[in-house]
Amino acid sequence: MNEQSASLPAPAPMALERSAQLLAQIRAALHAGGGWLPFDAYMQQALYAPGLGYYTGQAGQFGDFGSDSDFVTAPELSPLFGRTLAAQVAQVLQQSDLHTVVEFGAGSGRLAAQILGELDHLGCAPRHYAIVEVSGALKHRQMQTLRSAVPHLFDRVQWWTALPETFEAVVIGNEVLDAMPVKLLHRHEDGWMERGVVQEGDDLVFADRATALLPPAPEAHALPIGAVTEIHPQALAFVRTLADRLARGAALFIDYGFPQREYYHPQRHMGTLQAHYRHRVLDDVLLWPGLADITSHIDFTAIALAAQDAGLDVLGYTSQASFLMNCGLLDLVAAELAAGPPPVAPSSAAALCAATTAPGGSHYLRQTAAVNKLLNESEMGELFKVIALGRGVDAHALRGFARGDRTHTL
Repeated sequence: MNEQSASLPAPAPMALERSAQLLAQIRAALHAGGGWLPFDAYMQQALYAPGLGYYTGQAGQFGDFGSDSDFVTAPELSPLFGRTLAAQVAQVLQQSDLHTVVEFGAGSGRLAAQILGELDHLGCAPRHYAIVEVSGALKHRQMQTLRSAVPHLFDRVQWWTALPETFEAVVIGNEVLDAMPVKLLHRHEDGWMERGVVQEGDDLVFADRATALLPPAPEAHALPIGAVTEIHPQALAFVRTLADRLARGAALFIDYGFPQREYYHPQRHMGTLQAHYRHRVLDDVLLWPGLADITSHIDFTAIALAAQDAGLDVLGYTSQASFLMNCGLLDLVAAELAAGPPPVAPSSAAALCAATTAPGGSHYLRQTAAVNKLLNESEMGELFKVIALGRGVDAHALRGFARGDRTHTL
């Protein structure tokens, strides 16, 4: 077992039992595959094995700040995130005469509640809000959240286990693409090899096999011997399926990642794969399968090209900070702070971020600290990006990309 495990908070006995059950399934898959399992197949099992995977086995690992959670997403930091995103959703709904919002991977349900509540406030609540969810435990959690937060809109919420053959909607995916299994590539002296998983004693370890797969970017040729990186066939397949079924509308994906030339830059020679457990990054992504979230950053150039090849338009691409500011986050913050002491009306992101150290009540400090994290370049503001894909939607009309659009960098 990895040495780091001794310094980590110990999983509960029931959690370790579930992990052991999942490990037995992974070992069976290894045996069926001749003793070697491609990493994307391992990641699929670790995250999505029915009843045992990280997202399908239990619903308590994320969404809170407590010691039992593994990570916190933007909607958990501040309800202003969802309310700001709703401004962009409202614009597309109204200008394109659409009546449905579809959210992938709704997590705790807080983002759905924030968006629905704000759309209702703006007078354009959709007729239907569909959540695509594969986890029964998460569906139950989402139902509880939405019943409590927006009871008067709950009858508009639907749960889908898959996309319909054709639909028209505004699609939302916050930190969805990063949770799709990736293939790992490892550079040797004689070329690239695919990294997979084997059993060594009682442990799972990495092992490489010959492959015809290559990183998609010319920049990858400069990666040194020993470099490890990822490619994203499942995320690209997901985008193609979305393109095949979205008859009209726009899809907004918020996630951490880079354009291709940055993704495969030599300075990023160990890739972006990470496992998160109890707000820590694990040294060993194979530790405790099913108990840690495994993620990879997004190659947004590949996402954009896959969308275009499948017939979608790239409507915009920018940083999370630019998108939220374009959609009126600062105005919402000013209104929130005006409702509690002391009132403030920040004129810029820099002024708002500086205000986190200004004297004030707890309401003031909570609001500004959360928004600082959403906007600050060293936090989520720059690492997280927003990409909009669509069909039958005017790209020039999307307010989230009015300033600071970086589509030309893809």
